Amino acid sequence: MKQRHTAHRIWQRLRDEHAFTGGYTVVKDVVRELKVGTKEEFLPLTHPPGEAQVDFGFAEVVITGVPTQVALFVMTLPYADAVYCQAFPRECTEVFLEGHVRAFAFFGGVPKRIAYDNTKTAVAKIVGNRERAVTREFGWLMSHFLFARHFCLVRRPNEKGHVESLVDYARSNFLVPVTRVDSLAELNTRLLALCQRDRRCRCHPRSHQESLRTDFPLRTLD
Repeated sequence: MKQRHTAHRIWQRLRDEHAFTGGYTVVKDVVRELKVGTKEEFLPLTHPPGEAQVDFGFAEVVITGVPTQVALFVMTLPYADAVYCQAFPRECTEVFLEGHVRAFAFFGGVPKRIAYDNTKTAVAKIVGNRERAVTREFGWLMSHFLFARHFCLVRRPNEKGHVESLVDYARSNFLVPVTRVDSLAELNTRLLALCQRDRRCRCHPRSHQESLRTDFPLRTLD
């Protein structure tokens, strides 16, 4: 809204409508203090070992000569700076579950805590600022692999900024120029090899190990 009260207009109205005898500088200083006090502040995010982030993105590829949009499941371990990415025909509950299983197998363990946005594949209902009623299927996934979940505030993607940037990273580094393959399976084989190469280049072995519960026996969703 462009029609907002300025400090000068507030001073005018106080003077004309309420017989205010103070000077403009007094009003200006008070307005400045109020602005500082109500300004939203952001703290730098820290990523301790054992935490992961998950997100979906989309990319264009060519499969058997046909331009195709695929859904990219991305899981990242921010502490280790490691990323896992696989492509699926669409974003849905089955893909959401399968992406986790594949990511855990790729990393060789299960994170202690995973951050999400408010995707419908995980959230059945928002019941408070931080409280979420999760979907039945997501509840099964958490119960099976025993990890904690964290949901970002609504319209606060900056809380999950690491994976947001890695979706772009995966697209620009793994799928540029536009990848041409004969099948989705071939595409995922390529993506898996690229993630492995990227992990060797970017991750410190110790930091990667500290990011996972490697003592937890990795199981599959049979």
